[in-house]
Amino acid sequence: MGEFSSVRKEGPLTIVTIERAEVMNSLHPPGNRELAEVFDDFAADPDQWVAIITGAGDRAFSAGNDLKYQASGGDMSGQPGSGFAGLTSRFDNPKPVIAAVNGVAMGGGFEIALACDLIIASENAVFALPEPRVGLAALAGGIHRLPREIGMKQAMGMLLTGRRVSAEEGKQLGFVNDVVPEGQALEGAKAWAAQILECAPLSVRGSKQAAMAGMDADNLEAAIKGKYDQITAMRSSEDFVEGPLAFAEKRAPNWQGK
Repeated sequence: MGEFSSVRKEGPLTIVTIERAEVMNSLHPPGNRELAEVFDDFAADPDQWVAIITGAGDRAFSAGNDLKYQASGGDMSGQPGSGFAGLTSRFDNPKPVIAAVNGVAMGGGFEIALACDLIIASENAVFALPEPRVGLAALAGGIHRLPREIGMKQAMGMLLTGRRVSAEEGKQLGFVNDVVPEGQALEGAKAWAAQILECAPLSVRGSKQAAMAGMDADNLEAAIKGKYDQITAMRSSEDFVEGPLAFAEKRAPNWQGK
């Protein structure tokens, strides 16, 4: 248990909770630094294969930047290089991270969720990038991630208005993977994590890295022929042998992650 977050490990699953319910899990530089260390540890731990991030309480995933802290003269220096919650500028983590959105995900809170690989939202979840309404812009990745995930026109409909989007509309737009009953966001995310954990971890990491890096390739041929170190690691791993062997022997594979 940190000062602003908690971490629980369930086998190869890391569950990270933003513990600032009294301010709707909004974040300030000290909280961001703490979460950056949490995700540094997750990325470096060979025994942890999937992470979930969620918010404490039932009102908010994260309301974004802690404006009251900023307005009261709080020290805004020292933001971590890995960005908001240690995630929005983290581009070198091949392990899956799931957002369990249990309420409001506004501004930086939505940007945290967009930086994750999957978004599982409760029925009461609300998403928005309202920065233009207060003279700001969604500069923690929202401006660039949202068009890549749902297309330019639909993204502009949110970016230029700051309007609020429900969980169900988020699923229709394409940035929400699954909508679950209110109060079940974490359980829903754990169910998705369990499906990922049935797969070979190096195959999962290789798939994530290649898919994301391939988006920057000049064309489809370049993406397919690209060199990805996580794919190389997969091909030289024990699991690369174990998977076909387990299939042939009609048993569940025993993944080692190496």
